[in-house]
Parts: sequence; C-alpha cells; structure tokens
Amino acid sequence: MQVSIACTDHNLKRGNGDHSKQSATSPNVVNQARAKFRTVAIIARSFGSFTPRHISLKESTGKHTGMKYRNLGKSGLRVSCLGLEQLMTIAYDSGVNLFDTAEVYAGGRWVIHRPVFLCNGLQMSGLAVTKVAETERGLSRKHIIEGLKGSLQRMQLEYVDVVFANRPDSNTPMEEIVRAMTYVINQGMAMYWGTSRWTAMEIMEAYSVARQFNLIPPVCEQAEYHLFQREKVEVQLPELYHKIGVGAMTWSPLACGIITGKYENGIPESSRASMKSYQWLKEKIISEDGRKQQAKLKELNHIAEKLGCTLPQLAVAWCLRNEGVSSVLLGTSNPEQLTENLGAIQVLPKMTSHVVSEIDHILGNRPYSKKDYRS
Repeated sequence: MQVSIACTDHNLKRGNGDHSKQSATSPNVVNQARAKFRTVAIIARSFGSFTPRHISLKESTGKHTGMKYRNLGKSGLRVSCLGLEQLMTIAYDSGVNLFDTAEVYAGGRWVIHRPVFLCNGLQMSGLAVTKVAETERGLSRKHIIEGLKGSLQRMQLEYVDVVFANRPDSNTPMEEIVRAMTYVINQGMAMYWGTSRWTAMEIMEAYSVARQFNLIPPVCEQAEYHLFQREKVEVQLPELYHKIGVGAMTWSPLACGIITGKYENGIPESSRASMKSYQWLKEKIISEDGRKQQAKLKELNHIAEKLGCTLPQLAVAWCLRNEGVSSVLLGTSNPEQLTENLGAIQVLPKMTSHVVSEIDHILGNRPYSKKDYRS
C-alpha cells in the first residue's frame, strides 16, 4: 500500500507502454497517450500518492469499546486514535491496537522498553511499532538492520508493523537511510516505516529519494503535540499529508505532566520534575513562561468542568479533535492515569467548534497556515 507512492510513475509507464503497442498504427493516439501520461506524471509529482475514490479514510468506531480508528497517513494501516507505551492489558481491552516501543543503550546492550508487551502476547491482534537510532549510533544501514533485528529478537516477534527512524542523522546520506528502510520492509521485518522528530524538509527529502530510486517512502511522522506545542502538527504536517500522504502520530499530549495541573503549586516531591534527570523540566515549569502556562491551565480547567471531564482528558481530546492526527501516544505510569486518559474518547464528541475556539482564545497560540493568510 505505501509502496504505491514510490511506484506511481513506474505503473503509469507500464500502462502507457501497453497502450502504445495496441495503437502503433495511429501516431495521433500515441502522441495523445504520451501527453496524457506527462500530465498525470506532473500531477503525481505535485501531490504525491493517489487516493482511489473507493478507499475510505474516514474514522470508524469499535462496536464494543467505542475506540476510534483512523488510517495512518494515506496508508491502508488502521490504527487506534490512542496508542500506548505501557500498561498493555488495560489498553488492549479498551480497544487500543497500537503499542509503541523503543531501543535504548543501557549497560552496553540494546534493550526494549515495556517487555510486558511480550507477556500479554498482543501481537496477534495489535500493531507493534519500534524505533531505531535512539543513541549516537545513528541511522546507517548497519545500525538500522542490526537494531531492528535485535528488537525483533527481544520482543520475540517476526515483524513490527511500523519502524521509525528516531531523530535525523546528518552523518548518513538520505539515500542510504531510505534504501535500508526499504530493505527491512522487503525482507518482511517491518510493514511500513516512518520518521520521528524530523523536519518537514527532511521528510520531503526522504520522499524525493524514494521516488527517484523507486524505493519505499515514510508513511508518517512522530511529533510532539499538545496545547503549548502546535506549529509543526497544525501547519507543516498537514501540507505534507496532502502532498505526499505522510500522516501524524503524536506524543506527549500532557507535555510531560505539565498539563495535568499537578505543578500548579510548585514541584511535588514524587513528581517527574523533582528527579535530577528532569532538571530541564523543573526549570521549564518555574520559568516565567511556565507560570503563564499554569495560569492558562486554570482557565482551561473551567472548560473541563463544564464538559464534565478532567483537564488531562480535555487535553487529550483536544489533540484527537485534529483530523490530521492518526494516533495520540499516551505515556502513563499507573492504571488510574491510563483509565483517565482513555476517557478522552468520550469527551471527543463534545469538542465543538465553539469549545475549540474558546480554548484557542485562552491559549493565544494558534498558528496560522498559508490558508489562513489567504482568507
């Protein structure tokens, strides 16, 4: 499915060749066919992949769980609009079918976050995604292939549904990265590949390389997205989606816990911001901008109360109201938090244009796209 983006020109040329053979006695027909191909090819290069009319990219709802399912970009992969990094059993029972893992460098060997995924055996019905290049090893062909093989062995899986290239690597040529990702897909180790924390320009470069060499392009980008971080997901990624079909899978909907409201009166001792490794988060919270954010959260809490939900549920539902977002990844540390965040599904229908406008007014940070300037 995602390979169709890379093979558009190839398929058109093959079809045009067959037509030319049948019309060899009529030069006019041949010239018309060639002109038609050139027109279609120009359109293809301008807009990326084609979406046939009979394919529905609309959101669907799980009959028993109420979970919403969306296409991952313009691929045929259907993912739950909420994904998870841990606490798999509760999430799976609630209809979540997307589980995110990552490799980290620890003690001289690669390990996978959240091995509980294996204990519950969810791969039979769920979607597993993993990332490579979590460390200084980068995105060389060697690391991509070895890293993914190692991840599969540790997770005891034959393949992952999506493998992400986490953070761009300026030391590795883009062609090598795209060829390596195409290789692991052709070898059956992954179904799709995506990017994480890449710029729009870097994603476009990967797509251009894939088109040029008939390789497989990325299908989505993992990006940070929450009430205080909007520019990339609301302005840059929608343009990529419409041009080349790259979707958005977002993370940190609660801004590392800032949006939960627990930092309203300072830094609690048991919170993440109190840890030495999160000194940067503490500084962010106690800064002038951090204090302004807490003031805005107080106002947003009034909206949450009117909607009959909690502030975290409002924040997650606000992310989900963006139709360009395929899935929002939840990072929770206990079952209670997970259950609360999953409740955002029930809040989503309440996110009317009036409510969204009210939130935008409080935040005062709505980014403006080219479309907004034209209007």
